[in-house]
Amino acid sequence: MSERKVLNKYYPPDFDPSKIPRMKLPKNRQYTVRLMAPFNMRCAACGEYIYRGKKFNARKEDVEGDDYCGIRIYRFYIKCTRCLQEISFKTDPQNTDYVIEAGATRNFMALKLAQEQEKREEEELKEEEANNPMTLLENRTQQSKLELERMEALEDLKDLSRRHHTTDFNQLLQKYNTSEMKKKMEELQKEEDEKLVQTLVGKKRMIKEEEVLSDSDEEVKKLKKESESKSTFGESFGSLLGSKSTSASTSRFAAWKKPNQKK
Repeated sequence: MSERKVLNKYYPPDFDPSKIPRMKLPKNRQYTVRLMAPFNMRCAACGEYIYRGKKFNARKEDVEGDDYCGIRIYRFYIKCTRCLQEISFKTDPQNTDYVIEAGATRNFMALKLAQEQEKREEEELKEEEANNPMTLLENRTQQSKLELERMEALEDLKDLSRRHHTTDFNQLLQKYNTSEMKKKMEELQKEEDEKLVQTLVGKKRMIKEEEVLSDSDEEVKKLKKESESKSTFGESFGSLLGSKSTSASTSRFAAWKKPNQKK
């Protein structure tokens, strides 16, 4: 089985490269290359829009007798995807861009036009300053004024930054945030009211406890008096009973003794 990727080729021992004739190629030979459309364009024949980045198999050739600072300029040929109209454009190394030549029109490029206009204005200003010294003097005075204004603005910014470093933002917030201050004042007032209520309730409880204690002392004293009176009454009653019983027993003994003596 032969090699799939032919990397090594067989050269016989009697091979002589000088005997192989050179191919005679044309001077401006075209090569087929794969590229993407460098800008948005519209076909001049059918009006088909070709967006930037669309891939094409293009033919490439050198532009004869045209270069920029020794850099070659290349021309490319592509075909419209709808009508197969040939479109050609070439490189523009001066502006690092491409220039369309035939077969299509380039879409409007606002950014490119603005850049070109800016360059033109700069060139006109330079020419005017070179030719007219008064305009140069006016421009210099204007630039010096602008520099002074910028310096003043910088100084103001520095002062502001210093103030920011020195100021305490928490104090400022507490000072100007009235809603938070009101809330804090209300909370403090509530706490003070609660403390007052607690102290008043504690005093009332103490007074009630004292009253209860005094009432209980009085009741204890009354109970003691009652118990003492009861004990004295019992003792007197017992002594009375004892005296009565002794007198009865003596009378009974005397009555019993008399009949016995008669016998």
